[in-house]
Amino acid sequence: MERFKFLRFFSFRTQLDFLPSSNPVRENLINGATTDTNGEHRDGFFSNLVDAFLRRFKSGKKIDGGSKTEEEEKVYSWLYALARSEIYMAFEYVRSTERGLSFTEAEKRLKENGPNTPLEYTFPSSWHLLWSAFFHPFNIILIVLSALSYITSDNPNGCIMLILVFISVSLRFYQEYGSSKAAMQLSEYVRSPVKVQRCAGRVVQTELIVQVDQRDVVPGDIVIFEPGDLFPGDVRLLTSKHLVVSQSSLTGESWPTEKTADAREDRSTPLLELKNICFMGTNVVSGTGTGLVVSTGSKTYISAVFSTIGKHKPADSFEKGIRHISYVLVGVMLLVVTIMILVEYFTFYDLSESTLFGISVACALTPQMLPLIINTSLAKGALAMAMERCIVKSLSAIRDMGSMDILCIDKTGTLTMNRAIMVNHLDSWGAPREKVLHFAFLNSYFKSDQKYPLDDAILAFVYTNGYRFQPSKWRKTDEIPFDFMRRRVSVILETESNPEVRNIQPFYRFIITKGALEDVLKVCSYVENVDMGEITAVSAEHHHRILNVVEELRNEGLRIIGVAIKNLQQTKISKQNMENEDDVESDMVFLGVIAFFDPPKDSAKEALWRLAEKGVKAKVLTGDSLSLAIKICKEVGIRTTHVTTGPELEQLNQEAFHEKVKKATVLARLTPSQKLRVVQSLQSVGNHVVGFLGDGINDSLALDAANVGISVDSAASVAKDLADIILLEKDLNVLVAGVEQGRLTFGNTMKYIKLSVIANLGSVISLFIVTLALRFEPLTPIQLLVQNFLYSVGQIAIPWDRMEEDYVKIPQKWSVKSLPMFILWNGPVCTLCDVATLLFVWFYYSSGGKLDESFFRSAYFIQGLLMQTLIFHLIRTEKIPFIMEIASWPVLASTVVISAIGIAIPFSIIGHFMGFTDLPLSYFGFLVVLFVGYFTVGQIVKRVYIMVYKKWL
Repeated sequence: MERFKFLRFFSFRTQLDFLPSSNPVRENLINGATTDTNGEHRDGFFSNLVDAFLRRFKSGKKIDGGSKTEEEEKVYSWLYALARSEIYMAFEYVRSTERGLSFTEAEKRLKENGPNTPLEYTFPSSWHLLWSAFFHPFNIILIVLSALSYITSDNPNGCIMLILVFISVSLRFYQEYGSSKAAMQLSEYVRSPVKVQRCAGRVVQTELIVQVDQRDVVPGDIVIFEPGDLFPGDVRLLTSKHLVVSQSSLTGESWPTEKTADAREDRSTPLLELKNICFMGTNVVSGTGTGLVVSTGSKTYISAVFSTIGKHKPADSFEKGIRHISYVLVGVMLLVVTIMILVEYFTFYDLSESTLFGISVACALTPQMLPLIINTSLAKGALAMAMERCIVKSLSAIRDMGSMDILCIDKTGTLTMNRAIMVNHLDSWGAPREKVLHFAFLNSYFKSDQKYPLDDAILAFVYTNGYRFQPSKWRKTDEIPFDFMRRRVSVILETESNPEVRNIQPFYRFIITKGALEDVLKVCSYVENVDMGEITAVSAEHHHRILNVVEELRNEGLRIIGVAIKNLQQTKISKQNMENEDDVESDMVFLGVIAFFDPPKDSAKEALWRLAEKGVKAKVLTGDSLSLAIKICKEVGIRTTHVTTGPELEQLNQEAFHEKVKKATVLARLTPSQKLRVVQSLQSVGNHVVGFLGDGINDSLALDAANVGISVDSAASVAKDLADIILLEKDLNVLVAGVEQGRLTFGNTMKYIKLSVIANLGSVISLFIVTLALRFEPLTPIQLLVQNFLYSVGQIAIPWDRMEEDYVKIPQKWSVKSLPMFILWNGPVCTLCDVATLLFVWFYYSSGGKLDESFFRSAYFIQGLLMQTLIFHLIRTEKIPFIMEIASWPVLASTVVISAIGIAIPFSIIGHFMGFTDLPLSYFGFLVVLFVGYFTVGQIVKRVYIMVYKKWL
């Protein structure tokens, strides 16, 4: 089912056909953008129409993540064309003017383009969701079996199966309904009033600044923005003054980026790094400007990227396997029931009795407890993970964690503590200098505008290392607060001359500046050489040396800020001079740098090692810099021999992309769509089961596409809505426990599937053989249903069984080959035991060539029930059961109780009422020999199967 209804993005159009109207300039732009790889143009409207029509039938095409979607390619081409163009050409492309659109034209375009929302979300009707949840092959099987149970007067069994259908449908309905709301969260980023320049007047047009709802903004509008404003669409900047924009919603990077209208870009610049383009969903941090809206609604970058939510979830191999088994069982059930009814009818010529017996056989053939076993196993795993402070939203995610072999994780807050600690204070030569720390401390101590984490790190370093800088001897006279354009903060301090305080004797009044290194260096004309005790002018050599020192530090993953001072001597600085920041922050003396590090978590290295032990490889997908990511990965033990970045991936063809993703363990500077394509590449080309741990809006695509989406309770609402599992704390050790629970769940579920298919098929084949041989029903319908009921009740304990240590050490996946091979090797052994029972009873207890029907049914009932109960212990382990490996106590207790009840029934009043009779002690001696032989032969067959199967693989 399609979870969301999205706007038809560029449907039946060329790449840039969404422009308001045609013109020669736009036509040239279209032709340039739609040229194919051979340099030829498309063949016109008819060709486009046919191509678009045929694409409707390719929805099932395998998504491998190696290339952008068609929608993304169109948006990329359009934005790059505008970024490379002059401003007057941008107006031409969107058919607007420097005065803005008229109110009439804006209203017209609003009707043509629709409301300016990133996604058009409409909830499917409740009936539609309910039908989608109901129409599942296994639900149909359960309903058919329930009807058959009522026909055979097995009302309790029929009620149980209907309850299981209700639970299954309810869970699916809830999950689909919850997922359909995830796209709505994106609209939160554009719900704000927008200042727009419009023109009015019939003869003389007047420019007006009006405030409109973001939903009413159209392509061609000129918007005016200031700090705090959200961009209502993709915008080509017209003017800008100290404009700094936060793109964390798209990139995940907390540090803002500078934008300028005067930049001229080319195709080599990554899209999100374009200086003259601002994107819908991003916001202004500082500065002002105006911009031309070039795309709105579903045609924006954020819509092209996030419209894939809900469409790329990979097919679950386990669910596909269950579906295939369901189809096979339906086919086998119909075939067997038909044959059994015909055999019964031509033997006894009683159609009603034959039909009743055939229906009973069909009930016995189907693994009725499968949904209960699966749901119980998943619920048990969810409860176990809840004890580890982990909320499981999608139960199937627990099972998928058992198959997960690659975990993609973000760096910040997952591998690191997400806080800065100070590690060094160096002068311009790279040597540790206390003076650098001294003045950095004074700046952080006295600044009052806002304390940032870096200030706290400096203060903590000074206090914990015993430095005594005596801030009480200083007095702040003024401050120039931090802003994102200057990227530095300055304080002006006074102190009395004190010869006892080292390194400050020359100063009476001075300004201390610290901030981004590049911006601090801009205002420095001098550099201090402590060894020589002199201050010299900054030369090209000095500048080059400082940058080399900083580059080495950054390559180690450290974050750097610069520190500078200026001696104001005893001159008075007026308020008018203080307002001129450029004059005050000039001709400063560069002292050195302070280095910070976001340390890795103590638990991260251990958790990654434990995951690696269990066959789960970690890949780091981050929007941060490559050097920082490499530093952290080295600290926690992730190999960094193969690394790459988003811009590098952007230049690769599809094949090279897959090869690079396969080898790389660290992928930095990734955009949301690149994270998505990496996950898809690992799933489809690498055939991996991928988990993704993320907490930002920029992680939403990858979270939705991953087999197991993992987030945290402090994450963005979109990320939490799309995640399958939510961690109440960012600790990878919780995922280790989840992997173990997933493999336990997967293993116990596979035990039941193997058990039920082998036992049920073997039982039905035996019933068919015995019916032909004896010419009477080996079990009456009521006897067969009671046997099946006891056997099913005994299987309820399977979710509480334990798994071998070797099993949980490797990822477990559904194998198309292993299950049929296992059945072919082990199924005949069960049938041979049933045939052996027939021969023994026939030759040992028959009288005059005749066999008492009640006696045989009693013997066959007990042998069949014990066989179906004890077979579980043989298939649950590769070791010798009851000797080398023993099941959990709930399974053992269930085996003993069901076996005892099964043996007691033929001797009870209820058994006599059902047509059973007492059995001699000699028969039970035969059963002991039979089961010893069964376990011996079964163990040999199992060993041979394992060797042959592994060699065959």
